[in-house]
Amino acid sequence: MQTQKQNYTVPIIMMILLFGMISFVTNLAAPMGVVLKAQFGVSNFQGMMGNAMNFIAYAVMGIPGGILLQRIGYKKTALIAIAVGFIGVGIQYLSGYAGQGSAFSIYLTGAFVAGFSMTLLNTVVNPMLNTLGGGGNKGNQLIQVGGSFNSVMATVTPIFVGVLIGEATKARISDIFPVMYIAMGVFALVFFVMLLVKIPEPSLEFAKEPMKNLMAGAMKFRHFVLGAIAIFVYVGVEVGVPGTMILWLSEPEGVGMSVGMAGSIAGAYWLLMLVGRLTGAAIGGKVSSKAMLTVTSGLGLILVLAGIFISASATVNMSAFGVEEIPVKALLFVLVGLCTSIMWGGIFNLAVEGLGKYVAAASGIFMTMVAGGGLVPLVQNAVADAAGFIPSYWVMLVCLGYLLFYALVGSKVTKRADGK
Repeated sequence: MQTQKQNYTVPIIMMILLFGMISFVTNLAAPMGVVLKAQFGVSNFQGMMGNAMNFIAYAVMGIPGGILLQRIGYKKTALIAIAVGFIGVGIQYLSGYAGQGSAFSIYLTGAFVAGFSMTLLNTVVNPMLNTLGGGGNKGNQLIQVGGSFNSVMATVTPIFVGVLIGEATKARISDIFPVMYIAMGVFALVFFVMLLVKIPEPSLEFAKEPMKNLMAGAMKFRHFVLGAIAIFVYVGVEVGVPGTMILWLSEPEGVGMSVGMAGSIAGAYWLLMLVGRLTGAAIGGKVSSKAMLTVTSGLGLILVLAGIFISASATVNMSAFGVEEIPVKALLFVLVGLCTSIMWGGIFNLAVEGLGKYVAAASGIFMTMVAGGGLVPLVQNAVADAAGFIPSYWVMLVCLGYLLFYALVGSKVTKRADGK
């Protein structure tokens, strides 16, 4: 009852800002691939290394982040996450002043450290917003607001970065400094505000079983294990479709668009994710997670398949949006954003069905599997180096095929923790 009586407006606003920062910092990595290719002459595979380092951090910190939250609570975990985020972006900033021989390595180090922060923030912001809202419908509503702001920042970031870069072949890390100033400024502001406010810490009031026992228990459920793989695959699709598209559209030997225009098109993907999330929130009480995941994974599969096979010369006029023509392939890939928008929630709900006391441990394992957002696009761009950008989307097709399998077959609950 204490959570409902007190006014938590300030920490709620700070958590929503952090929800946005998760997306802001994460989505900085993909368009940075254009900078890395231009400044260091690296391959597409290496250009996505910043994105990969960001997400590989999830594999390292996912489970420790859950343990940290369990032991020291929301506030201290959030403060550590914010401080680490400031340091990670700061290291990326310093790479802009480093010599050509070391700048690339320094940038990747900064991306890895920033990934630690994003892991911890993802671990803490959802349960904290739910707690600050008093749980129930209000708690869920705050999480939806945070998720929507996350999508807004995902939409804005590639556009902003694209405008700052300008001509792809002349891009340098120093061009992105304004984005890094904003990120470090927001982290500093939220840190000092969070330091001063009080928040409820219900997780510290209850003793829990050792985390390793709970995780071992969760792994005994077939539908959860397949769901964890689905999360790995899903995040890879969510990041790989727009991230690789920016490289393809801005490649001089490819479509040859400006990075700003390519970023705007990729931004439309994230805008459609926002639309999809709002729609999913509206119909989620009436449509099952299985039905939503089946439809979206099937539709995504069709869109990517069409994007692969449709003629490269086919274009669509988008003058109403400030661009004369874009490849139909790009439009089809952008529409995949509508499909990926609600997949996280659907997969999570299906995977934790019947897990009972193992749900918290399952969440930690899920956070570890977010590493797919770095590793799957890395595989995709290795294929792009070997066979071309469009053939690389076969990787996305295989991933969507697995998600459809999980929705139809893999999500079936064969046993429950309560024995029912």
